[in-house]
Amino acid sequence: MRKTPLFLLSLPLFLLLAVLVLCPLVMVLAEAAGGGEGAVFTRIWQTLVQPENLLTIGNSLRLGAAVVVVATVIAAPLAWLLARTDMSRCRWLELAFMIPFMTPPYISSMGWILFMQRNGLCQQLFPWLGRWSEGFFSFWGLALVMGLHVFPFMLLMLRNAMLCVGQGLEDAGAVFGAGFAGRIRRIFLPLLLGNYAVGALLVFVKTLSEYGTPATLGQRIGFFVFTTDIHRYSTTAPVDFGRAATLSTALTLICLVMWFAQSAISRRHSYRLVGGKGVKSGCAVLRPAVRAWAWAGVWLVLLLSIGVPFFSVISTSLIRLRGYGLALDNLTFAHYAALFTDNPKAVQAILVSTGTAFVAATVSAVLGTVIAFVVSRSRNGVGRVLEGMSLLPEMLPGIVMVIGLMLFWNLVYDIVPLYNSPGMLSVAFVALFLPFTVQYVGAALANVNESLVAAARVFGASPWQIFRRVLVPLVFRGIAAGWAMTFIISFRELVAPSMMAPPGVLSISTFIVREFEQGSVSTGMAMAVICVLLTTGTLAVMSVLRRSR
Repeated sequence: MRKTPLFLLSLPLFLLLAVLVLCPLVMVLAEAAGGGEGAVFTRIWQTLVQPENLLTIGNSLRLGAAVVVVATVIAAPLAWLLARTDMSRCRWLELAFMIPFMTPPYISSMGWILFMQRNGLCQQLFPWLGRWSEGFFSFWGLALVMGLHVFPFMLLMLRNAMLCVGQGLEDAGAVFGAGFAGRIRRIFLPLLLGNYAVGALLVFVKTLSEYGTPATLGQRIGFFVFTTDIHRYSTTAPVDFGRAATLSTALTLICLVMWFAQSAISRRHSYRLVGGKGVKSGCAVLRPAVRAWAWAGVWLVLLLSIGVPFFSVISTSLIRLRGYGLALDNLTFAHYAALFTDNPKAVQAILVSTGTAFVAATVSAVLGTVIAFVVSRSRNGVGRVLEGMSLLPEMLPGIVMVIGLMLFWNLVYDIVPLYNSPGMLSVAFVALFLPFTVQYVGAALANVNESLVAAARVFGASPWQIFRRVLVPLVFRGIAAGWAMTFIISFRELVAPSMMAPPGVLSISTFIVREFEQGSVSTGMAMAVICVLLTTGTLAVMSVLRRSR
């Protein structure tokens, strides 16, 4: 494509991304600074050093470190089993371990609460344990639930890194007299250090940015973190956007420091382990006793990460009267039927979530495809600027972006009266999840040979025809993947609807949380089951369409 049309296309994209991403972030910084000359850092510092906010910051950092420990304890042994032993032949384990990561965290935490609370499902199933389960409501219980949600991310990184460590390196160590422990300590672990550090930092950032689990389980035990305090200051009277923006600024700075740290670690501790000769991976055959312990650990992780929360959510949705507990004559599907017959708010929540998620996914697919195309064709700094702006929301906590969107669109309400309407949710979802499409389509475009575009030019195709007839069909799988991920995450998103939805308008996530908090637990869990079925069903349909394409 010629430079002039590309530049003309880049300009409106830049302005659009500025409105979606940069302006909200500037509003957060301006609100945190207080607007006075010489007071840019004064108000921020005075707010952060308040005892209540210092406690919040300390809680967030402590929780992030604890979740990293929990995720490491779970993921490291599993990664070794799936990469270096004959259990790697069980391909279904890879899919099973991704289920916790795809499950909305607030639904998993509600499942754990229902299972471990007083007179909960654990005490009903195992009365001989007494009230032992109530000890779960503690700091380490919160860290366990959050670690069970994010460990698949670290598992994937460690497993892929272990697969790149060839058996030849360990054999060379053995030739020079190193025992098993010595080879692990001097060869294996140093080669994994860079990948582990990156995974640990990303898990830490993910924990600091998470709102669903701290809002449900964390507030139940009186443990407040960045996200819950930001939400409270911006939604509960008296509303204090200044304090919310200040905490958002501090959270953003911490996350950005972590992102830059993981980039530096990646550059310093990266090794070229795959060469022209390929890699011969070791595959140890486990002894029967070791295999039994390994499978016991695998089933324990699956039980804790999938079994307990899913069993709690599904069984609670079927209980007619909670006072009678689990019994065959106390199970019913009436709560599911009531969602569509006796509860107009439930139907409204499904329609709102479906409509806003569909619009956001479609807009993101179109916008992200165009951005990825411009970035791939640019040979100067314009493409890098557009790519950085489009991927910036991925580096920032979602609640910070939501605060900025609230401040910005409230400021321009007289010009564009979009704030306080369902359409505002779609705008927020586009701003938050646009990076999915940009990354998926960008990766697909990187595999398209330039000769195909050149051939189209030879036959007289215009830039628009090349884009529509050549590039779009070749990257359709990336577009479909971006659309599906945006739709699924927008459909179940909690932060943006809880802060930006108009009064009286509920989404699926806010409906579940409201029913759970107001005591209509069975109704809320019935909606949670529907939410999981709809999102997984959408993912399955999109996977089938991508394969057929």
